[in-house]
Amino acid sequence: MAKSAASAPAIGYDESSIKSLDWREHIRLRPGMYIGKLGDGSSKDDGIYVLVKEVVDNCIDEHMMGYGKVIDVTITESKVIVRDYGRGIPLGKVVDVVSKINTGAKYDSGAFQKSVGLNGVGTKAVNALSNYFKVQAFRDGQTKLAEFKKGVLVNDPRQGKTDEKNGTLVEFEPDETMFKHYHFIPEYLDDLMWNYAFLNAGLTINYNNNKFYSKDGLLDLLRQKSNADDLRYPIIHFKGNDIEVALTHGNQYGEEYYSFVNGQNTTQGGTHLAAFREGVVRGVRDFYKKDFDAADIRASIIGAIAVRVQEPVFESQTKTKLGSLNMAPEGALVKNYVGDFVAKELEIYLHKNPITADALLKRITQSERERKEIAGIKKLANERAKKANLHNRKLRDCRFHFDDKNEKGANSQIFITEGDSASGSITKSRSVETQAVFSLRGKPLNCYGLTKKVVYENEEFNLLQHALNIEDGLDGLRYNQVIIATDADVDGMHIRLLLMTFFLQFFPDLVKAGHVFILETPLFRVRNKKETIYCYSEEEKQNAMQKLGGKVEITRFKGLGEISPDEFGEFIGEDIRLQPVLLHDTNLQQIMEFYMGKNTPDRQEFIIDNLRIELDKVEKGADDKIALEEQPEDAVA
Repeated sequence: MAKSAASAPAIGYDESSIKSLDWREHIRLRPGMYIGKLGDGSSKDDGIYVLVKEVVDNCIDEHMMGYGKVIDVTITESKVIVRDYGRGIPLGKVVDVVSKINTGAKYDSGAFQKSVGLNGVGTKAVNALSNYFKVQAFRDGQTKLAEFKKGVLVNDPRQGKTDEKNGTLVEFEPDETMFKHYHFIPEYLDDLMWNYAFLNAGLTINYNNNKFYSKDGLLDLLRQKSNADDLRYPIIHFKGNDIEVALTHGNQYGEEYYSFVNGQNTTQGGTHLAAFREGVVRGVRDFYKKDFDAADIRASIIGAIAVRVQEPVFESQTKTKLGSLNMAPEGALVKNYVGDFVAKELEIYLHKNPITADALLKRITQSERERKEIAGIKKLANERAKKANLHNRKLRDCRFHFDDKNEKGANSQIFITEGDSASGSITKSRSVETQAVFSLRGKPLNCYGLTKKVVYENEEFNLLQHALNIEDGLDGLRYNQVIIATDADVDGMHIRLLLMTFFLQFFPDLVKAGHVFILETPLFRVRNKKETIYCYSEEEKQNAMQKLGGKVEITRFKGLGEISPDEFGEFIGEDIRLQPVLLHDTNLQQIMEFYMGKNTPDRQEFIIDNLRIELDKVEKGADDKIALEEQPEDAVA
């Protein structure tokens, strides 16, 4: 018989149970408290990018205080080097500021009035989570250098004379035992550097021998992020004390925003973004003297807002969301100031620019007309979706969701699979806490060029948008990562393209916000009696065969259903490999028309001209999965 709780032996609890961790041990034991999730670099908010940001943020803070107009950044596969030309860390505190928690100049509002970092943790976290970390200060002809390994000082700091300009140099290599299989994605780093440039007009960032510079701030940002041919009117741009705003309307579905606080990209928004959205609605209503629906006003909007405030309250150390009204008095101040400023300036601008005002009115009335046209079918579709959600066979949900706003929800994923066999393997091996599965019954509709009415008419699309909870925007998004999991064959690639077309056509902000990924699964299994190696490319297969030597068994996986649930668990767990869906060109409609439209002769000619090159790659041993993937979609005309 099992013992009762009362009779169970007590676990010892005395002075020896109380543990005191030093700063380095605490950061390494609980890295999520300091840099969010570790990740492997496939997501914009993965830890390795936070490490880069923490170091560059200090350089930006120097620039904001009027010191240093140039920052040099070099990033290789495993090393980051950042050099600014500000005042330089005071030599007597070089070691302390990177190795003692709650040590820094950010507490002195006179030295740093509106900085991003306020709690003295950033560079300490970088130090503790790096295999190697070096900091060197240059100050008035003198320099001091200190080196660390995983937060431990490895030798006495060296001090001497220098001819270098004032400033600070930081070099580090992320600890591969903490950041497993990590890799930097160049597009993410480019976006990061451009954001720094847009938010600090006049600052030059030399990143890997490329110059990042902006003259017109957020105006330049929207110019880069949008295609001029798709804009309904010229970009509206105005500045005030500690606030800058830019906005326009395009032809895409949804709302697209870029928000910043003290130079920090608040990807999850917060008080300032909510106030900006409300201010736009109020300014439009006041100008036209008409109570338009807020959704019609903001439909297809592209906006950017940057504010600078003293002592901002963020909801986490990673600073992706500005605190709400309930968190600090300054929350209320930001909301009122931003909302009033945007409403007033927008109304004034529309009075001064009647052509823009007419174009905006046409965009609003078009959105209103489209909304009313699909209102009836939308209501019926939502009723069907509600009934289906009670017994939705397509969705195997998880317990924690992205909109829960907690740590587990931030790790939530949904796999969109083809067929029951693939979804069955993932369902049996997934984490029921954070991983959901949505099963397609086959190839979805090619929806390029169709109106949003098709989302409600097509049962599968309607159920998918309800599963993601993105019908009215990303505020209620239920999963942080939306993962397309299809077979590594031609049909699988076709389904992948059709799903990406669906998201880009109707929910482009989901892709632009970095939430859509492709699941990479092994193409080969190479094993002998002692060891099994899973390979994701022809090159990896050859290396595995060489490593195991002798007689080996090679299995080629063509479908996800061929992989057993026990094996699948290894590919969607801690070592999951994800490929983010990235947009390299702002002319989205042109790209989609070429690959997914009805221009069959042009596309066929493109395939003929490029197919031989891809076959050559395969013959040379390149990844045949990539070769298939790079071929354009040719079965939808």
